[in-house]
Amino acid sequence: MFETYILALTTFFATVGPIDIAVVFAGLTSQRSAHTKQKIAFKGVMVATGILLLFALLGEALLRSLGITLPALRVAGGILLLLIGIDMVFARHSGGTSATADEVEEAEDSQDISVFPLATPLIAGPGAMGAIILLMANAKGDLPQQGMVILGLLSIMLLTYVSLIGASQVHRVVGVTGLQVVTRIFGVILCALAVQFMFDGIKNSGLFL
Repeated sequence: MFETYILALTTFFATVGPIDIAVVFAGLTSQRSAHTKQKIAFKGVMVATGILLLFALLGEALLRSLGITLPALRVAGGILLLLIGIDMVFARHSGGTSATADEVEEAEDSQDISVFPLATPLIAGPGAMGAIILLMANAKGDLPQQGMVILGLLSIMLLTYVSLIGASQVHRVVGVTGLQVVTRIFGVILCALAVQFMFDGIKNSGLFL
């Protein structure tokens, strides 16, 4: 059961990217007061947590209503996570785990960035949404295992909030090089997890029986 928690923790750390978000947040809120930053960070994390919990609880049912099987979800989710992992390894930024350039530009002119782009797509992006559905589906029928997935999500959300509150300090301490090292390490881990998800999906698909 503890392995499920570690798996969820690692996957969400890679797909949410608390340190990456902290750096972007520091840039978007450089002209805001400390109190305003704290309010934006809290609201953004709460909204993102609500979105991801909604996907955790209802995501599989939605896919089932569309006729999407668990093996298909594993393969599709694995592909999505693999693409995100590759981006992380090569230090590229796409819409999978971060806001696009156009979204950041739009946010710079907005007074309240807590919902967009902070809550989504920065925190609750496509990668995190796909990961929570996939992890919950893998633990289907096992409430303790699903509880570990939720606990892993909440742990990363707490870490994300702490990172946002100390965004300027995180950026100063970690630096660009440190950030890329951490990103690449978790990118390699995420790629391996993604490939395993695809292997499991293909194995259970019945295509090769």
